[in-house]
Amino acid sequence: MQKLLRRIWKTVSRRTVRLLFFLPDEKRRSLERGLRGKEELRKLQAADAVVVSHPKSGRTWLRVMLSRYFQLRYGIPERYMLGFDNFHELDERAPRIFFTHDTYLREYTGNRDSKCDFFGKKLVLLVRKPQDVAVSQFFQWKYRTRPIKKWLREYPAHGTEISLFDFVMTEGIGLPAIVDYMNRWADALPDVENRLVVRYEDLRANPEAEFRRVADFLDGPAEDAQVKGAVEFGSVSNTRAMEAKRSFWLSGSRLTPRDRKNPDSYKVRRAKVGGYRDYFDDDQLARIDDFVRSKLSPAFRYQDASAPRARAARAEPARSSEDPADGTASG
Repeated sequence: MQKLLRRIWKTVSRRTVRLLFFLPDEKRRSLERGLRGKEELRKLQAADAVVVSHPKSGRTWLRVMLSRYFQLRYGIPERYMLGFDNFHELDERAPRIFFTHDTYLREYTGNRDSKCDFFGKKLVLLVRKPQDVAVSQFFQWKYRTRPIKKWLREYPAHGTEISLFDFVMTEGIGLPAIVDYMNRWADALPDVENRLVVRYEDLRANPEAEFRRVADFLDGPAEDAQVKGAVEFGSVSNTRAMEAKRSFWLSGSRLTPRDRKNPDSYKVRRAKVGGYRDYFDDDQLARIDDFVRSKLSPAFRYQDASAPRARAARAEPARSSEDPADGTASG
């Protein structure tokens, strides 16, 4: 009953804010973002663990694999996708895992330059090459994001014509925002004691070894059959097929295509490492890569070995056998 009341309140409060048309746009946006931040803080405080990532960094793929892992581990029906506490409600042994992009939360708590909100929690930080994130985010904006979400996140409005390159290079939505997000986490990681950093590219290259690290960290030790089953279930071909069939019918619109005839409208689109290079000419690629080399912290190893370490003075995350930043793919 309490959960149902919270859902009703969340829906009613957000719609009420949107109806306050007499308020300035910025005020209405701030009110709704505050409501979302308050809800995120409630979940974070109740969570056993948290998975943080910038949008379009592979979080849905990881969530699908974790869903299968806990289904196999605790006999949970396959039609469910792991949410916050839905698996815990079905079996108390399953941990409550809070998935967040850390956007509304930091605005609500005011801790924009600190990650102290996450202290004391098991934290998985999932990162991905920012160039790929930016391109994937463009297609998300163009084909999947609802108009209200575009307004809320201050993205270009619905129907706006903007080239992929211009989107990628725009302050606040493209590479500048993504790099800033990753740099803030690079600065903060040494202060987060119970952490695990996972690179999307390592997860693609060595899925079983990398997923085992995540499973062991969240609810281990993992059994071989559970890890193998989770990775097979989360393969690109299987996940895309499940999306087309709307297999996770209890997970809302999270894993459903906007247009089954348009492959760019799928949540699982290409899942290609370095795929951003397919969309730009040589001059554009040079400008994009130069921006990342000059601005991004080296902590996550997304700069070419020959590139200048422009941010070398930045504090790098403390490295351990559990952090991929130490040069090992499997930990």
